[in-house]
Amino acid sequence: MLIGLVAGLVGLALGTFGVLAFRVSEKQRQLLDIDAEELALPAGAAEVLAIIGRAFVVVDTVDGVVRASPAAYAYGLVRGHTVVHKELLDMTAGVRRDGVILEKQLELPRGPLGQGTIIVQVRAAMLGEEYILLLADDRTEITRTEEIRNDFVANVSHELKTPVGAISLLAEALESSADDEQAVRRFAKRMHKESGRLAALVQDIIELSRLQGASVIQQGGPVDVNAVIAEAVDRSQLPAESKNIRIVVGGRTEGKVFGDQDLLVTALRNLIDNAIRYSPANTRVGIGVRSREGLVSISVTDQGEGLTPEEQERVFERFYRVDAARSRHTGGTGLGLSIVKHVASNHGGEVTVWSQPGQGSTFTLRLPEMEGHDGDDDVPPAAAPGQEQPGQRTDQPTLTQVPRAAGAKERGASA
Repeated sequence: MLIGLVAGLVGLALGTFGVLAFRVSEKQRQLLDIDAEELALPAGAAEVLAIIGRAFVVVDTVDGVVRASPAAYAYGLVRGHTVVHKELLDMTAGVRRDGVILEKQLELPRGPLGQGTIIVQVRAAMLGEEYILLLADDRTEITRTEEIRNDFVANVSHELKTPVGAISLLAEALESSADDEQAVRRFAKRMHKESGRLAALVQDIIELSRLQGASVIQQGGPVDVNAVIAEAVDRSQLPAESKNIRIVVGGRTEGKVFGDQDLLVTALRNLIDNAIRYSPANTRVGIGVRSREGLVSISVTDQGEGLTPEEQERVFERFYRVDAARSRHTGGTGLGLSIVKHVASNHGGEVTVWSQPGQGSTFTLRLPEMEGHDGDDDVPPAAAPGQEQPGQRTDQPTLTQVPRAAGAKERGASA
């Protein structure tokens, strides 16, 4: 009887516990069902949002985030279950109040720290009776491209106005001094200089526009880097001779790059002309080439005044000139290095600068080497226009390799 009584009590306890557990489970299931019903979107909405291809955020009646795409988190629009920006909450409040669709372009901080911003086109509309949908399209790059284009047009207008105005004034002065032969010659010489500057500027603008529309992938082919260097040096001989500057080439590569030879010659010629322009007379400009780790590097070294760190950050900007007064004297347009940057970018490469005030500058153009073409740094330097072979003249310095300067990632083999 004792054993039976104990067994009965145990059975009663287990039964009571089972009933209580069942009731608790039933209550939890009912709560989950209620939550699922509260978070349910209108039929088909989830499928449409999944394929819409834009960042989206769905909020409820209290602006809590019900669903959001990964892009919405990446853009910084949502953090956890909260809409981050007040501008977006103002749009949801307007839609909830007026029942109309709102659309705005907003510039929003990308994150809680830093100065980075993102420009998004946001559309807010009701989704069913309880939810509001925010669709966001990233227009940062498009907007910045439009700004760059507008700035470019404004800069071109300003740069063209200067030589055109100078020619107009010189023409008036020439007309009023027709009887003064010396004045006529002086004004004519100035007009010739200004017209040359205008022609160079127009040519650079045309070249830059052509580069932006060029397709290296469709029009390119294997290019011999040594031939590019030889042609660029040949085209730069006249300005070099006018200042008694020697162009010395060191190094050679058997590797080839895929690209447009004319564009590469233009880029390298701009680097050489820039080095000649800012180097003192009776000096030399060194050009070095080498292949290393799948990259062909062409370095152009001058003996100019050098650049400060602030100037190095801006030197590749369009129309930027380190010394505007000196650029007018030397005939610079401020577009040469920008053209080099575009050519390098179109060929999948880059252009960098190493410089220190008082120690000159080295501009390095790096391009990816074509597979199957290995460079050979041990090949003797090839003769190129302006290059001297060892043993030809003993009164001039022979080709030497420029030592790698501190802070320079790769200077190459230069003279």
